[in-house]
Amino acid sequence: MTSFGHSTTTDEVLADCDLTGLTVFITGANSGLGQETARAMAAKGAHVVMAGRDQGKLDDAVTVIRAAVPEAELDTITVDLGSLESIRAATSRARQRFNKIDILINNAGVMACPFTHTTDGFEMQFGTNHLGHFALTGELMPLIERGTAKRIVNLSSRGHHMGPVDFDDPNFVHRPYDPWSSYGQSKTANVLFTVGLEQHFAVLGIHAYAVHPGGIETNLGRHMTQEMREALMARISSRDTGFAWKTIPQGAATSCWAATAEELEGKGGVYCEDCHVAEQDDESASGGVRSYALNPSYAEQLWALSEELTGVKYPS
Repeated sequence: MTSFGHSTTTDEVLADCDLTGLTVFITGANSGLGQETARAMAAKGAHVVMAGRDQGKLDDAVTVIRAAVPEAELDTITVDLGSLESIRAATSRARQRFNKIDILINNAGVMACPFTHTTDGFEMQFGTNHLGHFALTGELMPLIERGTAKRIVNLSSRGHHMGPVDFDDPNFVHRPYDPWSSYGQSKTANVLFTVGLEQHFAVLGIHAYAVHPGGIETNLGRHMTQEMREALMARISSRDTGFAWKTIPQGAATSCWAATAEELEGKGGVYCEDCHVAEQDDESASGGVRSYALNPSYAEQLWALSEELTGVKYPS
């Protein structure tokens, strides 16, 4: 049982880790949780590839990290997870530039945005949070297979409690759009993708972990109106009386833990929160993972749908 918990930080999780020689690829690494994960892992010797949409913001993040960790080994790569063409171009460059990826952290995401679409016509939250990472991971799989750690971390959220994936209408073509239903669906998809990766690739020693970072004030909530913020906080406080905000180093800790913890070796396909593996729970509002998010048949259904929508075929 881990001694870590809600208030554990990235540096505390990685205190006894030596990541020298490992290559870590992190999406959304230009700010917030992704930037902190990159800093913490670079401080322990990892070669960190920081991915994001904007080269200028990535350069700024590199400057900030190097100020804290002068010896940091950092690379950057631009990718827009809302564009399959951008993902293909970025992953092609990655396969040319890097020999392997030991740890992939699918950290980037959008939350509660207005009803918009990706370049390829997918609803923005499902398209970015799930389909973009599904496509990216598939294209990077040859590098992951050549890694030694062979771990994939997918950032999910307790938002998955808001509902399952609507396989009949994932892109809100026929049902009214609701930003929270969409966000919840995308976060459930992140867990199901984790289960699917485990089902397909555990035999190759590749293991996947879904992570709920906790409640953190980052730019993820930039699309929320004041009314939405107040409604969300009312919902949280009425259902989870013990809720407490986390700092960014506390929020990124579970990602670092899932990526490195020895007790997780060979045990993927799980959902982690507060630096431990969460129990399946269909009732609690304050923790746990819903059974529909761990359902293996739903995971296979989502996998087939994602391959169909993105055109990405994973190595068999």
